[in-house]
Amino acid sequence: MSEEEIERTSPSELANLPADFWKDAVVVPPSKRAISLRVDQDVLEWFRSRGPRYQTHMNAVLRAYVTEMQER
Repeated sequence: MSEEEIERTSPSELANLPADFWKDAVVVPPSKRAISLRVDQDVLEWFRSRGPRYQTHMNAVLRAYVTEMQER
């Protein structure tokens, strides 16, 4: 993302932060892992047809299933 895009999309309250604001910031690694997963073509096409972030939606469905199974 370019500096111009960051400025254009950032909330106004972040516009005039001091230069050293992020000095002690720590990058937190993402909690998700990239994997290779084989799914049926029609399943993949259905999720993709739902629009952007289809992988996030697939993860939400899996999360709901795991939660349900753990509660049993």
